[in-house]
Amino acid sequence: MADYLTTFMEQFGISIWLLIIILIWSTVWKLLAFWKSARKGSVIWFIILAVFNTVGILPILYIFVFSKMKRFEFKSKKKNSKKTSKRKSKKK
Repeated sequence: MADYLTTFMEQFGISIWLLIIILIWSTVWKLLAFWKSARKGSVIWFIILAVFNTVGILPILYIFVFSKMKRFEFKSKKKNSKKTSKRKSKKK
């Protein structure tokens, strides 16, 4: 295993410390995004965050942008169902 890491670092010119910092950075942001998506009940985002590894970019975007967006689909469906029930009661 150590030979593999040494070869990798020599080929790409990456320090082991830089690799460790990137790993910690990515893990922290990913765990925060997991926690936030689980608390909001967003299963799709939880799966997307679990599958794709973007070195913290996608989790940061989810935390600061996408988690603050509201779900318009559910609100519009609820409003439509109320309107249709009012129309039915007026026709009778």
